[in-house]
Amino acid sequence: MTDRNPSERADVCVVGAGPAGALAAHRLADRGYDVVVLEVGERFDFEDRKRRMERAIRPGHDPLSVWEMGGPRDAYTSSGERFYPLNRARVKGVGGTTLHWQGMVMRLHESDFESWPLDYGDLRPYYAEAERALGVAGADDNPYAPPREEPFPMSAFPPSHSDSLFAAACERLGVTMHSVPNARNSEAYDDRSACVGYGTCKPVCPSGAKYSADHHVEKAESEGARVVDRAPVQRLEHDDSGERVTAAVYATPDGESHRQEAREFVLAAGGVEIPRLLLLSKSAQYPDGLANSSGAVGRYFMDHLFAGVGGTLDRETRQNHVGFITSECHQFYDDPTRGTEGRDGGVPEWTDSGDEPAPDSIKLEFLNYAGPSPVEMALSGDQWGDDLLDTLREGYGNSIAMGGLVGQRPRKANRVTLDSSTTDDHGNPVPKIHWSVDARTKSSLRRANEIQRAILDELGADVSWSVGPENTGPAFHHMGTTRMGTDSDESVVNPRLRTHDLRNLAIASSSVFVTSGALNPTLTIAALALKAADHVDERL
Repeated sequence: MTDRNPSERADVCVVGAGPAGALAAHRLADRGYDVVVLEVGERFDFEDRKRRMERAIRPGHDPLSVWEMGGPRDAYTSSGERFYPLNRARVKGVGGTTLHWQGMVMRLHESDFESWPLDYGDLRPYYAEAERALGVAGADDNPYAPPREEPFPMSAFPPSHSDSLFAAACERLGVTMHSVPNARNSEAYDDRSACVGYGTCKPVCPSGAKYSADHHVEKAESEGARVVDRAPVQRLEHDDSGERVTAAVYATPDGESHRQEAREFVLAAGGVEIPRLLLLSKSAQYPDGLANSSGAVGRYFMDHLFAGVGGTLDRETRQNHVGFITSECHQFYDDPTRGTEGRDGGVPEWTDSGDEPAPDSIKLEFLNYAGPSPVEMALSGDQWGDDLLDTLREGYGNSIAMGGLVGQRPRKANRVTLDSSTTDDHGNPVPKIHWSVDARTKSSLRRANEIQRAILDELGADVSWSVGPENTGPAFHHMGTTRMGTDSDESVVNPRLRTHDLRNLAIASSSVFVTSGALNPTLTIAALALKAADHVDERL
């Protein structure tokens, strides 16, 4: 019997209870402000996670059912060169997409901020705070990472068995491996247990060792914040001057509509739903959408794309014994054209053929979950008894693979708009993703595959598959749709994360990213959310 009526008094209204919304709400509530969080999805019971894990591994279940996604509420459309499968990797609920994320958290490199109106130094203290808040296990062993002054909150996870196989080949080639910062507990931390090895990190961690934002939602509530679930915000209203947001209008399961008023508003609903809400909130003063005098709302949509090469070895790799990545390589991040020098010749430099642009940043990953799991093989096959056992003995345990991410540069043509021909369960136009992959991104994918294949060849792998320029897919890191900048004619928010057009509307999301880089964005989202909260505090 949740009370979903609006609060009579609120200093801050936060839209979205994912990592950005949870961290911002907790910081502001901890400082004594009355905070209301409106979340479109439900509040999931932690004790139900094992059942959700079973849904994930049993072939009879739709993957979207693990976290109750799908249906008119989550409808969308896609256009452009490639179909964008939006629902495959998002969760609407208290905790947001951190309920099923991989959990990799690294700081963007200093070079990534060259086009931003702030630099690495501006975010450096917030990165440290974000690492403590999420609980990051890591080691300062990456020679290509940006500088840091403080140790990680927890020690890094040890390299996996397959990492040790890669290590010898990489040493011969002159390729540097290093640990991966993970937002999962290598020891008990912040009232959460150490990782116990379920191996189903994506899409669900039953133990809670991997960070999820519902943890900070509960912290915010303990400081007095109020969280209203199943309360989709339909639009934002502003005052007569068009300078301040006055209310978030939201619906409830009983069919009622309510207005939550507040002094400050923080949008933290992600890189697709934030621009959608702003476009749905058009008015006489903002006929093209709220906070959109620049015309940039929804534009410059970016994602990371996956590059991978895999196959088998003539020895055991212990595939799927670890459900997350423990080693990676940033050696080709700031200069992807570089080659290496090693005992066996190294990785060749990128050769400029003259008909394609130079590649952008590349992050390489050494996958610990290559190939099918024994459960997947058993449940998806049609064998039983001794026949199944023989197949598992012969066909399982020697798969190996590398993965990696490359980024997209911001392009106006890649964007989120409204599709009035399709409506959601409240009659609103759904988001439409216009998405294509440009030549430079394809060049980056080709270069990543080239390096990956060189390492697997040195390892002696029988390469059987490759994911590259023509058959790649997104990492589901939605960036750029309310970009940050100092010019109000070209951007949506300023460096303090406040919209240019409205004095009390902040955005805490990867939607403010100016460029994408090639690193998982969640730690930067968390750092920006903490920074946005500080600036809201200043205004209050």
